[in-house]
Amino acid sequence: MESRALLRELATTYCIAADDRDLIGLGRLFTDDVYIASRDGVSMNARGREAAMAMFNRMFEIRGPSCHWTHDMVIQFDDADPNCARGLVIAHAETTPNGRASVAAIRYYDMYRRESGTWRFAERILHFLYYLPVTDYATRLPTAERVGVYGEWRRADFPESLDSWRDWHHRHGRAPGT
Repeated sequence: MESRALLRELATTYCIAADDRDLIGLGRLFTDDVYIASRDGVSMNARGREAAMAMFNRMFEIRGPSCHWTHDMVIQFDDADPNCARGLVIAHAETTPNGRASVAAIRYYDMYRRESGTWRFAERILHFLYYLPVTDYATRLPTAERVGVYGEWRRADFPESLDSWRDWHHRHGRAPGT
């Protein structure tokens, strides 16, 4: 129970540190060999704490105010190693890359490692349901191309890529969105 609470706090602290531009606090949340990436490898891609912090610094240079928040979290502990766990964090973000108000729905696929009694991120992979300018939300949400905050529309990471999503639509003879 204590580890679950600490991992939930870790996920929340990440949001706060990112929004506050607290690079020192953010850096403390990662293992030395952390891997952080967006699923497509375009928005984020860094291996190692130093590279991750350089990546965050570059991101913060183009962003104004932001607000990240977590919702639900599923944690699975490694039966073979009590110092390792996996997590899925459901989250949203309001950001301002390049001065454009944008919104995102995110699933963070995490790996955690406890080092000297402290839980840290060993891996954090972001999957986007959408990440788009607020002005495009209503017209883009029903489409598969919902990731367009950096000027080029790309397919969202989920749900269309999920086997369960495709199987349901196939069994029911429906195209997604109908």
